[in-house]
Amino acid sequence: MTDSFYVRVDDDRFESTLHTIGPWSNEAQHAGPPSALIGRAVEAVDPSFEGQVARITFDILGPVPVAPVTVSATVIRPGRSVQLVEATLRTDEQEVMHARAWRIRTADLDLETPVVEEAPPAGPDDGDRVPLDQSFPGYGSAMEWVYVAGSFFELGPATCWFRMRYPLIDGEEPSPLTRVLIAADSGNGISTSLDFTKWVFINPDLSVYLHRMPVGEWVCLAARTDPKNTGVGVAASTIYDRTGAIGRGLQSLFIGPR
Repeated sequence: MTDSFYVRVDDDRFESTLHTIGPWSNEAQHAGPPSALIGRAVEAVDPSFEGQVARITFDILGPVPVAPVTVSATVIRPGRSVQLVEATLRTDEQEVMHARAWRIRTADLDLETPVVEEAPPAGPDDGDRVPLDQSFPGYGSAMEWVYVAGSFFELGPATCWFRMRYPLIDGEEPSPLTRVLIAADSGNGISTSLDFTKWVFINPDLSVYLHRMPVGEWVCLAARTDPKNTGVGVAASTIYDRTGAIGRGLQSLFIGPR
């Protein structure tokens, strides 16, 4: 098996490997890898811009097949302080994901108001490692999962550290943003409040807000899912690196019986 989530075909086209397979079908990707692939394209647009992605929202237009995909990104609102980037992910047949990202310039400011830093949870060295090779092959076994609160096999809120076992693209070091985005879509998965064998809870979107990029390989989600009898739910995550909180993640959920 190829030791990356994607194999480069050319500058904007990639072959999806088995490491991208999600939990709902062996023919569909987990949304984490394609989100990271889009984030990589967003970062590559206008490399002279001195800032970072502060918010990126993904609309998942349908299942992303485990197949060749093409990603593109363009600046639709240029600027020196803020910039809006639009990106798409397509198969040979159709567009399957659409994203918009606000990039904001970064600076070293001396703020008058004291900045309160949110401390991180217990680190990945202190948690329970979950081997998912059999129960969740593909993406599940291509990531390291370390729970410091809750459990993959228990319902309810959970806090889990993630680390990529493989690079996003063969021969390329993942960027800090891609490390966040490949994990962020798992918020509803680690904190589900419903029996996976009886219910589907699929998110058609993902929004990630970041005030800084993570340091190091590990990214943590402290997540909670709130399902409602209307068939709609919301999953919310606080995102950490080893030094503290770096942002938030939000997902809307379609909920239905299997």
